[in-house]
Amino acid sequence: MKAEQPLEGKILTPTFLICGLIFLISLIFMAKRFIYGIGAVSNMSDGYPWGIWIAFDVVIGTAFGCGGYAMALLVYVFNKGEYHPLVRPALMTSLFGYSLAGVAVVIDVGRYWQLYNIFLPWHMNLNSVLLEVALCVGAYVAVLWMEFSPTFLTKFGADKAKVFMNKIMFVFIALGILLPTMHQSSLGTVMVVAGSKLSPLWWTPLLPLLFLISCIFLGYSIVVFESSITVSRYPIHEETDLLGKVSAVMAGLIAIYLMIRFADVVIRGHLSLAFRGDVNGYMFLLENLMLLIPMGILFIPANRKNARVLFLCAVSIVLSASLYRLNTYIIGFDPGNGWHYFPAVGEIFISLGIVSMEIMAFLYFIKRLPIYRRS
Repeated sequence: MKAEQPLEGKILTPTFLICGLIFLISLIFMAKRFIYGIGAVSNMSDGYPWGIWIAFDVVIGTAFGCGGYAMALLVYVFNKGEYHPLVRPALMTSLFGYSLAGVAVVIDVGRYWQLYNIFLPWHMNLNSVLLEVALCVGAYVAVLWMEFSPTFLTKFGADKAKVFMNKIMFVFIALGILLPTMHQSSLGTVMVVAGSKLSPLWWTPLLPLLFLISCIFLGYSIVVFESSITVSRYPIHEETDLLGKVSAVMAGLIAIYLMIRFADVVIRGHLSLAFRGDVNGYMFLLENLMLLIPMGILFIPANRKNARVLFLCAVSIVLSASLYRLNTYIIGFDPGNGWHYFPAVGEIFISLGIVSMEIMAFLYFIKRLPIYRRS
């Protein structure tokens, strides 16, 4: 088996430059936010104390970063070593997703200069689920950098340090499985607290379980999506057979998720809300159709051998799982008293800037670090 190598090539490609321009524009809005306050660039309010910076950049962004977690479950928990070639690219995506979610939190918090209080025991609110999310996400970012460190050590020829890291890597792998299990389920718990303010189509005491299952199959879909995009543009080893097997696992998880999802809504007597003809109903039907269709396609073995089919199914699953989180945190949420929310231009550009920064980092890493196996 070939070792991972840098893909090399120019860094300043048109894609990189366009993302760089978007990021520079976002820096203007970030500067405005930190100089004049969060209200200068945001439409958040007492009714909507968080907007797309949390719903998209953090809740969806960290779910995008679950590729490393999902692959670790296969390789290290279920001992499926054949999937190991997919681990390093998935780990890199997780590193970007979680690190930039941390950046979004700093931007989103009103008194960001007091964030350090989260880590001081005498200031902790032990009854807050957000404390557990904050501590777990912070710890997981550090764990991801440690898990990814052998890539840097390989690049710079630090063989002794790499040997040492490999000896203790089992500790970080264990933490890398435990921490996402905790905080991804807790992101669902956060909206359980919303109670009647969240539409019955999304509110359920099973939110922690649904968020956990969905983040795992979203992680697998990100692995398929990322690999499909990269192999179409760079000379890397094609992993269609492995991706097909991953997609079979993904389809099974989606089936379990949908059974729980619909059984819960039916038992609670709220399925009729999906056909009421309003925004919530349309969003509910859309998010589940975008799961149901690719699930049915992926259950057919012949379809899992077709790279194009795998890519299109992964796109649909990524969009559906993202919409589920957006529906839960924003679209299906109604605080009452006439509150309304739509992201301001500044919020949108800052979020686009964070995504652009992730794309630029991705392009730099794959060309300068040993991430992929060359064909």
